[in-house]
Amino acid sequence: MSKSSRKSKIEDRGWQFSIQSSILIVLALSIATSHCAVQAASQDQWEKTLAAAKNEGQVNVYIGGWGVVLDEGVFQKRFPEIKLVGVALRGGGDIAKRILAERRAGKYLADVSIEGFNSNYNILYAAKVFDPIKPALILPEVVDESKWWRGKHSYLDPEGQYVLRFNGVPQTGAAHYNSQQVNPKEFTSFWDFLNPKWKGKIEARDARVPGPGNGALRFFYHNPELGPQFIRRLFSEMEIALFRDFRQGPDWLASGKFAICFFCSDIPKAKRQGLPVDSFGAMKEGAGLVSQYGTMGLPTNAPHPNAAKIFINWFLSREGQLTLQRALAKASDEAPDSLRIDISKDDVPAENKRVDGVKYLDLDVQGKLEMKPIVDVIEEALGAMKK
Repeated sequence: MSKSSRKSKIEDRGWQFSIQSSILIVLALSIATSHCAVQAASQDQWEKTLAAAKNEGQVNVYIGGWGVVLDEGVFQKRFPEIKLVGVALRGGGDIAKRILAERRAGKYLADVSIEGFNSNYNILYAAKVFDPIKPALILPEVVDESKWWRGKHSYLDPEGQYVLRFNGVPQTGAAHYNSQQVNPKEFTSFWDFLNPKWKGKIEARDARVPGPGNGALRFFYHNPELGPQFIRRLFSEMEIALFRDFRQGPDWLASGKFAICFFCSDIPKAKRQGLPVDSFGAMKEGAGLVSQYGTMGLPTNAPHPNAAKIFINWFLSREGQLTLQRALAKASDEAPDSLRIDISKDDVPAENKRVDGVKYLDLDVQGKLEMKPIVDVIEEALGAMKK
């Protein structure tokens, strides 16, 4: 090959490389320009919404279970022109009952509803109380789904628009024990709880009414290694004592009246107080993942729609989710694990943290939210036990 031919080919390759580089540069600039345009549009939308929210001057947040987060005052300091009015109830469907009762009286007072899946999904969403919440997400750090667990926002409703879930706590069965009567090493599978030696020594919160334990029962019911058969045998064969007073279960467990408790509340707190109680960890069947009180909806005809958007975006921001974790850590030592993955989890106790390598069954999804078929199995089992 002549020197001139080689020179020509080298020049051709250099020209092609130059063209390719130019194309890549143009694409990069185009993407950067587009990103900047989106950021600018989001900022403009935020500023307009904030101005309108300041004119409204107030936001009414209805929250079940986790009302202490409103007491922190962080939102009020951040947005002093928007008065935060909190309606904090215990949970267990109380928020839904309150909102529906107000609406029957012709009062549309709630701007934001924060509660568990039963209140926000089974009751309020089913009653068509919510507007889509997805369009209300404005802040880039909230909209960016790469900042959230598994790279996406999580919604309970099939449309993926109305009931947003913002936290996910491992559900290892909500099974607890008296540490003076039980060796937890004897339990590697949930089927071990059916050992006849524990007959008459197990108590459980009556999960036929909303409250702690519903997530665990959904995990049992939908886990292919357990299923309805496990629930049926547990409640028909083991002579379980049922309680409804949340305080009674831990008291019975700590006093030794029962060796094992399903769905007891405040066990970590009782353990830190020196009482002989503890919780079983994940069994070989894995663990469920539940939202607890961590779902959010945007009621229709909200009296302060712009202020509602400001609160929603703040609450789902890094600052808002950290405030939630810290507030609950101070109040109950049982902070939930936010679905945001770009924030510290130092305030979240080990039993509430998601752990790599555990097979999680996501329970707060369509098809796994209904309690009625599970309650029917429990009713059947209790009926069989009485015969």
